[in-house]
Amino acid sequence: MRAETKGVVKNSVSRLIFAALSVLVQVVWILHLLIRLNKYSTWISLATSVLSFILVLHIYGREMNAGMKMPWIMLILLFPVMGVCLYLFCGHSSATKGMRKRFQTTWEKLRVYLRKDDPVMEKLKAQDVTAYHQSYYIGKKVGYPLYENTDVVFYKEAADGFHAQIEEMKKAQKFIFMEYHAIEDREAFAEMKAVLFAKAKEGVEIRIVYDDVGSVGFISPEFVKQMKAHGIDCRIFNPMMPVLNIFMNNRDHRKITVIDGRVGFTGGYNLANEYFNITHPYGVWKDSGVRLEGEAVRSLTLIFMEMWNAIQDTDTEYEKYLPDHDFEAKGGGYVQPYADSPLDKERVGENVYMNVIKGATEYVYFITPYLIISDEMKRELGLAAKRGIDVRIVTPGIPDKKLVYKLTRSYYAGLIRDGVRIYEYTPGFCHAKQCICDGKIATVGTINLDYRSLYFHFENGVYLYDVPAIKDIRQDFEEVFAVSTEVGNNYHSTRSPLKRLGQYFLRLFAPLL
Repeated sequence: MRAETKGVVKNSVSRLIFAALSVLVQVVWILHLLIRLNKYSTWISLATSVLSFILVLHIYGREMNAGMKMPWIMLILLFPVMGVCLYLFCGHSSATKGMRKRFQTTWEKLRVYLRKDDPVMEKLKAQDVTAYHQSYYIGKKVGYPLYENTDVVFYKEAADGFHAQIEEMKKAQKFIFMEYHAIEDREAFAEMKAVLFAKAKEGVEIRIVYDDVGSVGFISPEFVKQMKAHGIDCRIFNPMMPVLNIFMNNRDHRKITVIDGRVGFTGGYNLANEYFNITHPYGVWKDSGVRLEGEAVRSLTLIFMEMWNAIQDTDTEYEKYLPDHDFEAKGGGYVQPYADSPLDKERVGENVYMNVIKGATEYVYFITPYLIISDEMKRELGLAAKRGIDVRIVTPGIPDKKLVYKLTRSYYAGLIRDGVRIYEYTPGFCHAKQCICDGKIATVGTINLDYRSLYFHFENGVYLYDVPAIKDIRQDFEEVFAVSTEVGNNYHSTRSPLKRLGQYFLRLFAPLL
């Protein structure tokens, strides 16, 4: 078993440190200036106190999750100068106004290419009204339609999905689109890169988007030059800047590959060695994904094109990337890809999960690498368990981030007390983001059960109803349960008062982690 050695590869860690130190210096300087002004004038100090009170009332009245409000309120009340300063810089929606407008403009151009008629929705309504209500929300409120005529393959191991992607790339004739939170230019990606270089040489259009912070430990901007030298167009989402900028907190966490508008892949895994167990920094890595073939791939294509053109608006001919294929699915069921953006007020990822929990009649299972949830979701999970639903959540046995792991465990006691069953994946780190309900409904994608995924990141997922692959997802859950350790009912009593106090303190700042 080989240990992780990221230092071998040229990366951007030094650039991240420089950017972080630069922002810290700016924050300290601004705070120092304001503190001196407050000491200099009683009237300025009084004005700061009044402004602090007004801001606290404003935050209290905002339509947002209570867990998001409390850290700001306590920060402003305890440290008025620092709290007011930070909130005015990055705590309100106008801080990302320019970026929101850019994404909105791009999406308005693209959404016209999504189907507007609802024959499939009406068919689902006649079959299962609960599933219909979920699809109605995703379709009407968010804008992503429901599809039939789509075959789904579930990969319980990331390596299987990765190699399936490579095989499909070899068949590409027109274009390959890729959007990933993290890419590591080492052994795993080298195999894929060789295929991409060969297809680019054949004239296939290839586009890659990666998140700058997500890939910071793996590659540097030199990667873009390398891709360009081989005819591949590559863009960096939200590059790190050495200036105070709240949008830096919003990252592209999506994982999408689309080939010729015919086949699409998504799931929890990035394109780095650890995801495929080539290296083992946290024991056995558990991840999963899905392959879509058929009509539903259109939505994945448009989700990618939204990000591509929001970074730089260059496309004028969208139709050529949205072909109508003569395809007839072998399996039945319904497929609905969707995306979530932190720039609007619609918490799609969280709402989809909560709708699944509300609609459960027998069981609902989750796998997530992090469990840092809002009071609303905690209540939905608890209520489901109290009404007799078998509610289970699998979290890692070996953490990748120890502080976040402590925070994850702080939620165990309350959930267990309500009847939710918590399992820790004994072999290592589970990075999969999947859910199954009653053997008919499932979601697979990039969305964790944590504040970052549910509130701050660009995410995507696939809602599945009555497709054959759901049986494979259920089997995967059973295999995971078999190698996991269930957290006992005595978890609450084994925590010392000091440990509980520390966990409660961490919970206060959960939205920031």
